[in-house]
Amino acid sequence: MDVRSLFAAQTYAAQRPAVAPAPEAKPRVEEDFAKAAKEITRPINEGEQEAMVAMTEQADPHALVEALAQSELAVEAVVAVRNKVVEAYQEILRMPV
Repeated sequence: MDVRSLFAAQTYAAQRPAVAPAPEAKPRVEEDFAKAAKEITRPINEGEQEAMVAMTEQADPHALVEALAQSELAVEAVVAVRNKVVEAYQEILRMPV
């Protein structure tokens, strides 16, 4: 047997476990969606809290505007994703069976 092919086979065998998924690592779609939902609602909640502070106390108007802008961006991102999902669903419905 050629030494180069033996070395290539050993290298391939060594790299294969690093690429193959672990048997216990199952994709958890629910957890991913929950994590994404928490991450999206964080700026919205921060904007609401900043607005409440601005109404009751002397708060920094710049921080209020920045928090509200981040909230608006988060809502626009969610709406864009929702629109793409609805569009994909409608496209699937139009497919012939």
